[in-house]
Amino acid sequence: MSQQPSFLPFFPSLADFGWDEACEHAFTPHRAAGLIPARIVRAERGLCETVTDTGPLRAQLPPTGSGDPLPVPCTGDWVALRPAAPGRAPVVAAVLERRTTLVRSTASRTSQGQLLAANVDTVVVTVSLAAPLNIGRIERMLALAWESGARPVLVLTKADACDDAPTAAAEVSEVAPGVDVLVTSAVTGEGLDTLAAVVDGTVVLLGPSGTGKSTLGNRLLGQDLLTVGAVRGTDGKGRHTTAWRELLPLPTGGVLLDTPGLRAVGLHDAGDGLDHTFAEIQQLARDCRFADCAHAVEPGCAVLAAVEAGEVPARRLDSYHRLLRENTYAASRTDARLRADREGAKKDIAQKLRATYAFRERQL
Repeated sequence: MSQQPSFLPFFPSLADFGWDEACEHAFTPHRAAGLIPARIVRAERGLCETVTDTGPLRAQLPPTGSGDPLPVPCTGDWVALRPAAPGRAPVVAAVLERRTTLVRSTASRTSQGQLLAANVDTVVVTVSLAAPLNIGRIERMLALAWESGARPVLVLTKADACDDAPTAAAEVSEVAPGVDVLVTSAVTGEGLDTLAAVVDGTVVLLGPSGTGKSTLGNRLLGQDLLTVGAVRGTDGKGRHTTAWRELLPLPTGGVLLDTPGLRAVGLHDAGDGLDHTFAEIQQLARDCRFADCAHAVEPGCAVLAAVEAGEVPARRLDSYHRLLRENTYAASRTDARLRADREGAKKDIAQKLRATYAFRERQL
């Protein structure tokens, strides 16, 4: 390519984007076949922008398959490119095995999940302190982050717009066991040095519009490469200023992946993520009388006992149940056995209702 694409500020190498010995080992058979190693830094409309050791390349994505629920290469993927004839774009011939995947459930009725990013090391969940805290959303985002296999970091932004940031941080920390909670302000610079020191590898910014992801990303990048939009004063919500997911190298090492604001975050097979997010409930569950305790009405339930004693907020257990139901439903759309169990339970309830109505009619 004769012209430097706009998505990169300079000509980086694969090492700048995380290529290491593990990647080299995984790529060995592809290199023997004459393919080119690359990482996808942006993917859209059947094409992708990649970075290689010889510079950026635009490549064609393979057609969407029908068997794989997540068939399309995405931002963050390490891929093997098949060189093309002069004047034509190379083609993505293979995707290396993903170390981590950030996936959310789609809004459609299909069983497919939406792959947001691959091979991520740190998921920065952004929460704005300029708006009232939505604890339920934070728990949902953390479950998504934990399930990816990456390390979550919870960043409270816009501390300059909050009357009592320490209290807000303490409240959030209560629902984020095992997660670093940082208070930051792009206006005053508070917490930004700490954030830069905490994150590493491939870093993804995750959160709804208006939480200051792009502003935060620009501070980490050291220059304004990401578009920043205005936020409505009425509800603290912002417009989507990031239109796609793309990777940009960080001056301190590693790469940054900015994502469009997520209006909705549905869980997709996130059982492990829920276990991490509600770690205290999982710990208490070990002392329940029954191994399959649902923590609802069972006698000898250690979780319910903790709620009654005020050790675990009832809201916390309600949130756990709600997200667990959602995740079970999402899993049932892809798991035939779970789907059959769910449909069987619905039929059983319907039969009992019909029997009840019939009995009442006979009594009239």
